[in-house]
Amino acid sequence: MYQSTEKLSCFKAYDIRGKLGDELNEDIAYRIGYAFASHLGAKKVVVGGDIRETSEPLKLALAHGLTEAGAEVIDIGMVGTEEIYFASFYLDVDGGIEVTASHNPLDYNGMKLVGRGALPISGDSGLNDIRDLAETVLSPYRDASAAVGMTKGCHSERSRGISKDAINAADITGEGLANQSVIASKAKQSIAAENTESRSPRPSGLAMTEKKLDSHFRGNDVYSQKSILGPYVDHLLTYIDLKKLKPLKLVVNAGNGAAGHVIDAIETIFLQKNIPVEFIKIHHEPDGSFPNGIPNPLLPENRAVTADAVKLHQANMGIAWDGDFDRCFLFDENGRFIEGYYIVGLLAEAFLRKCPGEKIIHDPRLTWNTIDQVKAAGGKPIQSKTGHAFIKERMRLENAVYGGEMSAHHYFRDFAYCDSGMIPWLLVSELLSVSGKSLSQLVDERILKYPCSGEINYRVDNVPATLERIISFYFNSDLAEQSNQQPIIDKTDGISIEFAEWRFNLRASNTEPLLRLNVESHGDTDLVWMKVTEIEGFIQSQ
Repeated sequence: MYQSTEKLSCFKAYDIRGKLGDELNEDIAYRIGYAFASHLGAKKVVVGGDIRETSEPLKLALAHGLTEAGAEVIDIGMVGTEEIYFASFYLDVDGGIEVTASHNPLDYNGMKLVGRGALPISGDSGLNDIRDLAETVLSPYRDASAAVGMTKGCHSERSRGISKDAINAADITGEGLANQSVIASKAKQSIAAENTESRSPRPSGLAMTEKKLDSHFRGNDVYSQKSILGPYVDHLLTYIDLKKLKPLKLVVNAGNGAAGHVIDAIETIFLQKNIPVEFIKIHHEPDGSFPNGIPNPLLPENRAVTADAVKLHQANMGIAWDGDFDRCFLFDENGRFIEGYYIVGLLAEAFLRKCPGEKIIHDPRLTWNTIDQVKAAGGKPIQSKTGHAFIKERMRLENAVYGGEMSAHHYFRDFAYCDSGMIPWLLVSELLSVSGKSLSQLVDERILKYPCSGEINYRVDNVPATLERIISFYFNSDLAEQSNQQPIIDKTDGISIEFAEWRFNLRASNTEPLLRLNVESHGDTDLVWMKVTEIEGFIQSQ
């Protein structure tokens, strides 16, 4: 019996991410697929991948592992993460996997995993178990002499044979990722050859041309290709009333990532229905080499192109996405980047107009503006720990209509409690139309009322000691007497300390030796930056 003992470092708290080569390659992708299907007992799994040139070969190796463990695979092609979420609750499947590195560097890739109904799979809800199982699997991509499908305590009822030639064809690792077309062909040949023995009779994969391979994959009983773009876009448009949309000019920046094809599909429907929305497209064509840089609008240096286009075209709003478009970032009519914090309050208010009295979930980093807007609109604000797994779990528990994080992740009950980078801009477009206000008018009052620092990151050697030092300072009795108020502390996520006129949250990164600081106040921008400097002094005096 063959098995691996390699530890897989690409498994993180919420997903899979790793540097191409030793941390993530076709061998590891196969093992993840095998472990995923085995752990879930999955009979049908949907897969997709972003535009990165390495995503297709990794996806095919992943599919190989899934089918070897007994699952049927539905490949929905080049898609964003939320299309996998949608397919996972729209199709009758046991789970879904998106191959994506989102906004990480070109030499990285990764995967996001969900179960039936798009339930999140993270560290304490199955991801660690999948990792442990994957570490025992030895794939045909690793060792030509290895038997396929054999794992300790978790091998298929019958080991399915693959010829030595087929194994050699598939024996490619991270170094081979540079040649996508060759790898994709070899991976398909490997899957086809393996399935020949265990499924219906068909010609040898090694003798097929690429065209015949594509035809074979579309028709066999374990791997099929299917587009869900039509029903997915139809679902997106249920969140707004198209008849309420007024003439708008929108700059859309897909960052050469996966968002462009969805915008094209929405634009087609708008044209068919005479909806007066004009799209100004920049960096629109998908290109896995990212000729205009990695799509990460959170970086200030990446915002200028969208801001400049808004001003040049006198647009009503700018929208930019990251690589797998599960986050969108908005720019007002002046080209100003709007912090995600203020968009949470805006979307909460929009939902509460349609669904009075509903619950809204928010994270603890910046809270006052969201709480104020939700209560004023008749809703109930509920705090959750930061992170998609925690937000989704709390939304399900509370049956909340919407959840938002300041990091531009927005979650929707009718989207299986998953995050979407398309629904937010649609809702804001409708809000601009029905309110008759510009985006700056909608957010300026909130920014003045609750100014914030935005998230500031600090590299530290000893996170717990730094946090304790800061807690000790702010709960010092002399300081409390001077401020005439004992501060309120909350440890939902890191530490949140609240005074009458200002508050802050300081939390450790889940993946790096970083502390992340957010400060806000009641209408006093100078106080925000004074307190940032004060807290920064404690952090840097470690």
